[in-house]
Amino acid sequence: MTAEILARIQFAFTISFHFIFPAFSIGTASYLAVLNALWLWKRDVAYLKLFEYWKTIFAITFGMGVVSGIVMSYQFGTNWSVFSDRAGAVIGPLMGYEVLTAFFLEAGFLGIALFGRKRVGDGLHMFAVAAVAVGTLISATWITSANSWMHTPAGYGIDANGNFFPEDWWAIIFNPSFPYRMTHTILAAFLTTAFAVGAVGAWHLLRDRSNRQAQIMFSMAMWMAAIVTPMQILVGDMHGINTLEHQPAKIAAMEGHYETHTDGAPLIIFGIPDDEAEKTHFAIEIPKLGSLILTHELDGTVRGLKEWAREDRPPALIPFFTFRIMVGLGLLMFATGLWSLWARWRRNLFTNTWLHRAALVMGPSGFVAVLAGWYTTEVGRQPYTVYGLMRTADSLSPVDAPAVGASLVAFIIVYFLVFGAGVFYLLRLMRRVPVMEEDHELDKGPHRAAGITPGPAQEEPIREGHSSGN
Repeated sequence: MTAEILARIQFAFTISFHFIFPAFSIGTASYLAVLNALWLWKRDVAYLKLFEYWKTIFAITFGMGVVSGIVMSYQFGTNWSVFSDRAGAVIGPLMGYEVLTAFFLEAGFLGIALFGRKRVGDGLHMFAVAAVAVGTLISATWITSANSWMHTPAGYGIDANGNFFPEDWWAIIFNPSFPYRMTHTILAAFLTTAFAVGAVGAWHLLRDRSNRQAQIMFSMAMWMAAIVTPMQILVGDMHGINTLEHQPAKIAAMEGHYETHTDGAPLIIFGIPDDEAEKTHFAIEIPKLGSLILTHELDGTVRGLKEWAREDRPPALIPFFTFRIMVGLGLLMFATGLWSLWARWRRNLFTNTWLHRAALVMGPSGFVAVLAGWYTTEVGRQPYTVYGLMRTADSLSPVDAPAVGASLVAFIIVYFLVFGAGVFYLLRLMRRVPVMEEDHELDKGPHRAAGITPGPAQEEPIREGHSSGN
């Protein structure tokens, strides 16, 4: 394998580990802010218990995200120094702004959010929790802007040495794909967290249907699934139209089209793209549906990969399948949300065993969909780092393949040991019944022995299928 291929695999490996942690921490930070606000508003101790339960999970996730992000960023200097040198005047400030405006905000208020409730008062503590949540969103904004600029560069100039320099920062930040990519990424983070929270709630409901904290978790997660998934599908459609305009070769690879269709492109449900033969084998197609989805016209034109020279085409196999994985999981999320609405209407949201099992299985779906979407967009950008302007082969540092291969092996071993242990510990935390330390010392009643402390309006036992949370 060449140094370029090994460096790409290394970056893909490290960013895959990194990406799942921010995707989860962005949603979890907002979830904590909502839980804390509900506790202050209702003074129902169930929300406080859930806040205490999820803040530990968030803290560990946040820490692993920071560590994996630092390691990943080093590769810009070790493996991709030419890219850093030529595009640094644009990319560098965007990543610097992320640290100055977002990471400092998160780090500055994280300690208060996690440990300051009894020290600073409810008002300042709520402000700290909200600041951390806002910080994660700002962080995602800057990083997504930098990545989007690499896909749809705007507001730049190129000097005599081939280096990019900024001409219009507004055009750079709000480049053509940024609004769609940003919205798609944030909604994906919320859905990732929703289905993880829903799986934890389902896990505990399968063991104790009267666990009120599990009921609240599951109910809130299913509301997110039912409301956000349709929004994500709509944003995804808009993002696809934007990609067709600015990166048509990527769309051709994602759809498995080698031939240009001027009278309506079919939607290929399944097939095996073959770049050498320039054909998608065993294709199962629905006539004209591809054009309807992409252009909103039955006879809309969709260009095929043969429109570009072979050296300018993205490889089709990976984007073709990862795109279908992402879309398939999105449809399953949508179906789960509809199922939860039906169960809510039938008043058996907390007693529907099959729904709980389905939610448990769907727990990792957000992480898989996020990674599948990432692979789709990044592999589909090839053979460029800055789309249409700077090739990946020209972005590589002067490194030898054995050196990159050795560091890749080291990354794989260390990452699986360190982050594997971290993920294992997170799963252990999620298996715990959501109670606080004080409950074991102060509570004596049957509800409290099970880790359930009724709020002011919930002193009576919760009957199956008739709880106020349903």
